[in-house]
Amino acid sequence: MASEQNQAPRRLRVGIDVGGTNTDGVIIDPSESTPDKAIKAWHKTSTTPDPSDGISTAIQTMFDSAGIDASDVASVTIGTTHFVNAVVEMDSSRLAPVAVLRLCGPFSKHALPCVDWEEDLRDVVLGHYALLKGGLEVDGHLISDIDEEEIKSQCSIIKQKGLRSIVINGVFSPIDTVERQEERAAEIVKREIPNCDVVCSKEVANLGFLERENASILNAAILPFARKTISSFQKPMKTVGLNCPVFIAQNDGTVLPGAMAARLPIRTFSSGPTNSMRGAAYLVQQTLDEDIMVVDIGGTTTDVGLLQANGFPRQQAAYSDLAGVRMNFSCPDIKSIGLGGGSIIHTGEPMTIGPESTGNKLTSEAVVFGGQTLTATDFSVMSNPDLEIGNRELLQGKITSELLSNFQGLVKKRLERIIDVMKTSPGDIPVLLVGGGAVIAPHELSGASKVVKPQWSGVANAIGAAMARLSAVEDIIVSTENQTTAEARDTVTRRAIEKTVSAGADPATVEVVEVDTLPLSYVENKTRFIVRAAGDFDTSRTQNIDDSLGGQVEAENSHDETMPERALPKPSQRKGPRKQVDVNEYVPDVRNRIWYISETDVEWIATGCYILGTGGGGSPYSSKIRLRTELRKGAVIRVVDTRDIPDDAQVGCGGGAGSPTVAIEKLGGDEMLESQHELYKICDRSATHMISVEIGGANGLQSMIIGASTLMNLPAVDGDWMGRAYPTKWQTTPVVFNERTPIWAPIAMSDGNGNVVVMPKTSSDAHVERILRAAIGQMGSNVGAADAPVTGAETKRWVVERTISQSWRIGRGVAKARQENQVSNVAEAIIDQCGGPSAGRVLWKGKIVGVERNLKTGHVYGECLIQGTDVSGKEDAVDSAFRGILKIPFKNENIAAIKVPEDGRKEKQEDVLAIVPDLITVIDAQSGEAVGTPEYRYGLLVVVLGLAASDKWTSTERGIKLGGPDSFGFNHLRYTPLGTYQPPQSVIDEYDGRASGGNSDQ
Repeated sequence: MASEQNQAPRRLRVGIDVGGTNTDGVIIDPSESTPDKAIKAWHKTSTTPDPSDGISTAIQTMFDSAGIDASDVASVTIGTTHFVNAVVEMDSSRLAPVAVLRLCGPFSKHALPCVDWEEDLRDVVLGHYALLKGGLEVDGHLISDIDEEEIKSQCSIIKQKGLRSIVINGVFSPIDTVERQEERAAEIVKREIPNCDVVCSKEVANLGFLERENASILNAAILPFARKTISSFQKPMKTVGLNCPVFIAQNDGTVLPGAMAARLPIRTFSSGPTNSMRGAAYLVQQTLDEDIMVVDIGGTTTDVGLLQANGFPRQQAAYSDLAGVRMNFSCPDIKSIGLGGGSIIHTGEPMTIGPESTGNKLTSEAVVFGGQTLTATDFSVMSNPDLEIGNRELLQGKITSELLSNFQGLVKKRLERIIDVMKTSPGDIPVLLVGGGAVIAPHELSGASKVVKPQWSGVANAIGAAMARLSAVEDIIVSTENQTTAEARDTVTRRAIEKTVSAGADPATVEVVEVDTLPLSYVENKTRFIVRAAGDFDTSRTQNIDDSLGGQVEAENSHDETMPERALPKPSQRKGPRKQVDVNEYVPDVRNRIWYISETDVEWIATGCYILGTGGGGSPYSSKIRLRTELRKGAVIRVVDTRDIPDDAQVGCGGGAGSPTVAIEKLGGDEMLESQHELYKICDRSATHMISVEIGGANGLQSMIIGASTLMNLPAVDGDWMGRAYPTKWQTTPVVFNERTPIWAPIAMSDGNGNVVVMPKTSSDAHVERILRAAIGQMGSNVGAADAPVTGAETKRWVVERTISQSWRIGRGVAKARQENQVSNVAEAIIDQCGGPSAGRVLWKGKIVGVERNLKTGHVYGECLIQGTDVSGKEDAVDSAFRGILKIPFKNENIAAIKVPEDGRKEKQEDVLAIVPDLITVIDAQSGEAVGTPEYRYGLLVVVLGLAASDKWTSTERGIKLGGPDSFGFNHLRYTPLGTYQPPQSVIDEYDGRASGGNSDQ
């Protein structure tokens, strides 16, 4: 027989999509130029209890119908919703309980595993957790080494609970190439618990401790079911005579070999919608060149997403969300509703459609097929004489004209509503209908400029799977001490390309599709590189790709026999998601001029804090989770107005300092409180109130976190020392007033790991900044700091007032825009909450097209370039005010918004639209959330907002000098106010005595 090398190249690609109702198949010849020639065969069949039966049927039927020989097939790619459905449905028969072992030392104790999950899913998945010794600092030094006896002790508990899926998550494990703490801990666990599944978090995701852990837990929970499922997918290949690799489609539109997918099923969770959208792009590639709303109607659900003009789905921002679980995966921005061809119709008053579905039993249970259950398919057959499905005569007398009219109106209304939710602007947009259930959709929809249903739309998901590419990501922190940044980036890029080729891509087609360079602030010679490469499948290497599961499935059988019975709530007993608050109805709890903070307040304040952070200050997410946890444990969080503080009060201050990148990985321990206690050992006065050093970013919540502590139990002041975020300690309003020098001594700083720095005396506030910054680098680049209290009278003179109120109002404005599907107008809503058009304006709308970063004296300096475009992504719909390029230089925070001359000539005067101390903030055009400078990335659609700075900065020459362009090295530019500052309206003034159930969300 001729060798593989001498045979003609295999050219055909098989795509299979295994849905909850149907299994779709397609065979494509990529060498053909157009879809009508490339698609050689397709088939749709019911999904079978054993998925392998449906896959075998689909492939064999296509082979027979088109006369295709199995030897011509280069690859089979399978997409499935099985794994994500198990999570969404909280199916305890398919989700294994998980034990979580954190290697974290004294950190992360205030944000425990699954802390941000819905209770029902947490009850199903989380079986045990423990916080153990271990973890690294960002520079590679140990927080502490792992303790083998400690791990063994936990293994004993895990065995007693009958758990066999274990996640090990270490602080900064993704950069741990020397100590290998997760791997060493995994070896101990495997020795102590034979035949268990151990998931090391570093294999699942990268930096972002909670998000990586969440993804790892879901991955571990689904592992046993994933192995069985993928094994069943592979069985039909031999049955139909195929001898080629089997790939599984993953979230980003690329594929994984079967063996890797069985280890990392989390990466396939969102592949179903992605396949449909990529398939849709393939089908309309020569007819539509604009953004399209893709509506994929299956048997059970309808998934809706935006297909961009470049042929790829619109992605969620930095983080993705699945069943309420936040993860740091790149996933398509998809919304789903319970509407499909198998949806059960209840004909009472009012008529309802779903969410119950006949699923894969449609062809036996629907009336049109001889069953007894009225479904959406029955109504669609009745309303469309040309639809040849089942036996139309069986519907006679079952569906009246009135019922048919009601059905059509209800389907139309539900589709229009979900399409409207996914829009970011009110204009009409083309709608592309795909999926087997698309027959239930009308030909016209309000909000759609046109409704398109292309040929083969019923198998778009299988087409997307067949045409998926291979990709790899290299995400790593590298030392640049002995090499330039460019040299390090080139090395990381080569690794990403090599990984892509190793995965099976044709070297000639591999391209780098994403590069991010992120220097770490306050960390010497460390830069994070994120490089993604992608390429087409190399059909000449079909025999060299390992997709086998080995003995994994056999070992799995023993797991099931010993799995413990779990007393879990029945679906009817589940708590369900927490009730969503109606923004227009919510009233905060203010009594006797004290504002009692609720979970809703925390959510809105956190959103506002990040927007006021002007790109810096770090994400408030983990601080928000900590506050929410404290509330659920019974803590009382109080906020008071500065006017109500006695003149002789002692107002203390606390906040975090260091790198935002470190803060998302090394979650807080007790460093903030420890610094407070150490300060008061040398300070002659104790605090009676707490104030935040800056309202911008994570520090905006610290006065409430410290105040809510049972040891402190102090009210937080509705104000701060910046009114925004600034990178240095001397850029604070007490220093601006200069009534006594220095103001920031004594001061204490703790790293939470046993190291404390106390500065009882200093010659100037500038020395405080320089000395402490030098120490921060040796203390893990993230610390808690405490400042000596100032009097109530001083606070009233120096404070930027009511900034917690301002954050709350901004967050409420964003929440209202989302609730009313007006995210396209969220910038205007924020401006309205900050005093209206006289106090701020939209500076720019566009797409980030370039980001440069470098590190100087511990701060990340850089420049973001934003090309003007309509934020819905339509390149030809640019507002004349936003033509050209906007440049935003930053030093941790944004410094200025400068319009670059359109012809690029340097001798032309640049137009400064805004500059510090005014606030320049960038928000995600799709969500209304702030985008921090570490999150700036190519392709992100953004709105740039300018807000007038507090008069505490702008009313004096000293304030403008300390907070303005001179302080950032922009001496050649002069400050010109962009508007007139409007003092924030006090929540306490507005709502005192009006709270009747303001805390009803708790």
